[in-house]
Amino acid sequence: MTEAMMEALAPHHRLLNEAARAAISAEAPAEQTSNEASSIVAFVTCARRFQQENRQRRLDRYEVVMEKAHRGLSQREIGRQCGLSRKTVRRWLRAGEFPERKRSLRCSAVDAHREYLEQRWLQGCHNAAQLWRELQAQGFPGRPHTLRDWLQKQYGRRGERNKQRKLHSRQPRISPRQTAWRMLKQPEPFLDELNRRSPEIATLAATAREFCRIVQQRDTAAWPRWLSSAARGPLASFAKHLCRDEAAFLAALQPPWSNGPVEGHVHRLKLIKRSMYGRANFDLLRLRVLHIA
Repeated sequence: MTEAMMEALAPHHRLLNEAARAAISAEAPAEQTSNEASSIVAFVTCARRFQQENRQRRLDRYEVVMEKAHRGLSQREIGRQCGLSRKTVRRWLRAGEFPERKRSLRCSAVDAHREYLEQRWLQGCHNAAQLWRELQAQGFPGRPHTLRDWLQKQYGRRGERNKQRKLHSRQPRISPRQTAWRMLKQPEPFLDELNRRSPEIATLAATAREFCRIVQQRDTAAWPRWLSSAARGPLASFAKHLCRDEAAFLAALQPPWSNGPVEGHVHRLKLIKRSMYGRANFDLLRLRVLHIA
């Protein structure tokens, strides 16, 4: 499904970026200064927006898990209803509170020269190449890009000194892959703007969400209706490929069983066989498989 959506969105790459810029410009707040009449639009990057959305989804799912736990459901049942592994459910229940994701802190060779760099930055030297030459004279062994990345992390996203430069130089860019994944999730201003600009993409999003709903809820009664509507839209090729194996697709939705355990045993058998390649025969392979079983 994702590959089919990416193929359908590929010709609209420019439209995706235009819709992303329009959505961010509409939501970014204007900051009024006391000394100037002009305002600076705060630019919110797509990466930061993705982090906020992911955290909210995890928080909503955590609250659902805790509510089901208070009702007395087992960890296995909670995981089945919420689409989580039992290990994740157990970790959340033991945490006692919402587990925030912590960013890993990495040390850099530039940290030893932090005081000097801060002093030079306050003096007005923002040229990474010039600062690298000065540090190299002091024995800094790193490459220029190492210092440039460090300066970007330290000063590139804070302070009024960089807001004007970021506003004009950094423009949001979004790929068909990112758009496809976001279409399958909750609606957002970017998707609303994109649907308004292109009815074809709006039809693609509605068709993809309906297909995901059919698979998640195992709604085989809605399959013929979806197939007829998809055959007239951007996912016509995807629907045509599904029709070739329609019986298998419907069979996967109806029974509650899965061939996952069988595939797992086949994978285990292949790993044992490949570890013995060129050094043993079938008799030893049979003994190893039966011994593990």
